Amino acid sequence: MAYFKYKGRTGRGQVRQGRVKAGTKKEAIETLKGQGIALSQIQEVNSILYKDITIGSPVKPKEFVIYLRQFSTLIEAGVSLLQSNMILSKQTSSKGLQQALADITQRLESGQAFSDAAESHRKIFPPLFINMVRAGEAGGNLDEILDRMAVYYEKQYETRQKVISALTYPLVVGVIAIGIVIFLLSFVVPRFTDMFASMGGELPLITQFVIGLGEFFKVYWWLFLLVPLVSIVAFKYVQQNNERFAYSVDLLKLRMPIFGPLMQKAALVRMTRSLSSLFHSSVPILQSVEITEKIVENRVIEKVLKQSRTSLARGESMTGPFSHHWIFPPLVTQMISVGEETGSLDHMLGKVADFYDSELNHTTDRLKTLIEPIMIAVLAVIVGTIVASIAIPMFSLFEQIN
Repeated sequence: MAYFKYKGRTGRGQVRQGRVKAGTKKEAIETLKGQGIALSQIQEVNSILYKDITIGSPVKPKEFVIYLRQFSTLIEAGVSLLQSNMILSKQTSSKGLQQALADITQRLESGQAFSDAAESHRKIFPPLFINMVRAGEAGGNLDEILDRMAVYYEKQYETRQKVISALTYPLVVGVIAIGIVIFLLSFVVPRFTDMFASMGGELPLITQFVIGLGEFFKVYWWLFLLVPLVSIVAFKYVQQNNERFAYSVDLLKLRMPIFGPLMQKAALVRMTRSLSSLFHSSVPILQSVEITEKIVENRVIEKVLKQSRTSLARGESMTGPFSHHWIFPPLVTQMISVGEETGSLDHMLGKVADFYDSELNHTTDRLKTLIEPIMIAVLAVIVGTIVASIAIPMFSLFEQIN
């Protein structure tokens, strides 16, 4: 949504000027015409004061899943689209979703189709949902489509939570390790520095290193905050503005020794389940592949899907590009080939999605079992190094006293 500054006259000839909020300039003009204002000028206000600032996604995945399930239930119960949106706009706890549903309700009252109304809020409603709803409106089976979408996004949310769960443990342990190191370097090591200096003699290399690190942190502690922050911001900026770099990052994610297979399975589940849902709803195959390219969230797979779409446009099989790329296991290409030959492509893709969803469960369980001892060992080495740097000179001191 954006703000537009306008100037015009009412039917009585009175001059009116001000600002109006709308998704596009065309919508702003229609809104003002509906208020009986004949416009003489209108332009978008670009000042940051009139920008809708959001951090991350306007609607959390969990909130969107809950909304879809409630929406599907209301439609299946025979509640109209207009009433369903009115009810859900009042019930949802998400401010972004509440505003979007309120706007969609107004559009529905003016006679606009739900899919077109939802498309004006692309940050909330993904392309897959919009196109599936459009297919449901055309086919007269919107209730079935919404139920299928609710199941789809519930499974997608579960898949996302599995990946997050697998990554949470090492992240938490890493933060704890950093906190312990900062505490030891800031409060423990400095207490022994003066004592070691009064002892005289040459300190062990490990002690010199830890003391030097403590002194460096004491003076340049701000670097430990600034460098990660600047690195993250720079990384995100380059990733968004350099397609080649972004592709390399996605490739690296899939190539990682431990987490790569997890990322690969999650991406395959997302791709195959999306295609299965689109094919089942009779969305044309070229359009289905194009939509999946936008929502797969991995540029490596996106590139192969584009090649597959080109292959389909030439009248060839969609599995050709898949079979020549390492990211697609033989099971995927074989099942898709069988689906193409038997005319049950949606069913086969659903089976592939279920298989890799199950594999994702096993992979996350194995990762948790594997990562726990590794992270404990890493933490023990870090803390042990600092403790040893203090203990070794202490032993030397005791030997001198005795």
